[in-house]
Amino acid sequence: MRLALLAAALLLAASSATAADTRIPAKALEQAAQLRERALADDTGWKVTESLTTEVGPRLAGSEADARAVAWAKAKFAELGFDRVWTEPVTFPKWVRRSESAEVLGPHAQPLAVTALGGSPGGTVEGEIVRFADLAALQAAPEGSLAGKIAFVDYQMTASRDGSGYAQGGAIRSRGPSAAIRKGASGFLMRSAGTDNHRVPHTGITRYDEGLTPVPSAALSIPDADQLGRLLARGPVKVRLAIDAGWDGEYTSQNVIGEITGRSRPDEVVLIGAHLDSWDLGTGAIDDAAGVGITMAAANLIRQLPQRPARSIRVLAYANEEQGLHGGKAYAERHAANAGRHLLAAESDFGAGRIYAFNTGAPEHARAATRQIAEALAPLGIEYAPGKGGPGPDIGPLAAKGVTWAWLAQDGSDYFHLHHTADDTLDKIDPAALAQNVAAYAVFAYLAAEAEGDFGSQAKPAP
Repeated sequence: MRLALLAAALLLAASSATAADTRIPAKALEQAAQLRERALADDTGWKVTESLTTEVGPRLAGSEADARAVAWAKAKFAELGFDRVWTEPVTFPKWVRRSESAEVLGPHAQPLAVTALGGSPGGTVEGEIVRFADLAALQAAPEGSLAGKIAFVDYQMTASRDGSGYAQGGAIRSRGPSAAIRKGASGFLMRSAGTDNHRVPHTGITRYDEGLTPVPSAALSIPDADQLGRLLARGPVKVRLAIDAGWDGEYTSQNVIGEITGRSRPDEVVLIGAHLDSWDLGTGAIDDAAGVGITMAAANLIRQLPQRPARSIRVLAYANEEQGLHGGKAYAERHAANAGRHLLAAESDFGAGRIYAFNTGAPEHARAATRQIAEALAPLGIEYAPGKGGPGPDIGPLAAKGVTWAWLAQDGSDYFHLHHTADDTLDKIDPAALAQNVAAYAVFAYLAAEAEGDFGSQAKPAP
């Protein structure tokens, strides 16, 4: 009798666990198939991306164009018929670029194509170049060995679909200047964190450790890094680096938010987003006007359905991602108490290449629903990738507050050919690939919003 009662209890527990599993209704899956096909034939994503890159252009955080981008986003959400549009302030230090140049001095005198790293101070320095193969080599240099010299880190990134080579390239940009200062350097140069072979240097933010006096820091285009390497093979090289840039007080921009209201659970949201700012060299097409176009267009297609999804679809155009995830951090702090009402959050911030994989950070009880979404995405050439992925940059702070992330992996094989350069322009985007992204985000967001059950989001206690 006791064994029979135990067996019955276990059966009841298993039944309850099954009942608690998150699932997506068959009717929603049928609607998603139609939504997917409509999205592939729709050009809203392209039109939004074209509008932002053409009417606003480069959108350096804190610039006059930053304010125009905010106004553009508010107007675009309204034009597309979003039910609610609002802004939330984001305050950050303002960095200004005015000019930069570099040149080889002496018998082989010639100009070098450089761009100041974001956060670099102004100043002109002249010094002998000391080359290092990577960040570790610079960090291992003897103390004081670079006094009066310019450090040059000559690390070559390699291209890959997932952009994994950026881990090292980005680390050199963010940590290299401080390492050089510690060794006594008066300036810092690096081979651009990129995978192209064009004479267009890659910018990006750098950091200076507390207690250090910043020095002028810049990135060389990849051909110019090669040129400098060849010159060094012939003997000592002296370079003059001149930068007119620096911090200029604080600026308050805005996160711009548009929402499609859910029919039965409007206080619960599926969040999709991209960052509105860009660097100032190109027009910020792949980084990240494409993401803005993808997410706005996906939600707009959901809005046009005969029946709204159960939950709201929230699209967030983040402020100042490029200089420190300021918009993402501000949103996460403001909405931390409501983390549990954010069912899932996903970000499009890796260009406009086709999406090839999907996963979520959902717990076991929501894995079946994750698989259902993956099956609906499969006709788009997207594979289910359990155990892989993670939150996008601006979603990271929200995930740390307890919101479950979703990952729609874009093919970034050529992303770092263009990233943070003057070549980041609209002509680099394939409209068909952009439409595939819109279709994927529309299907994902719609099905998540229709799910019966949750994906594990839960507000975490403040540390």
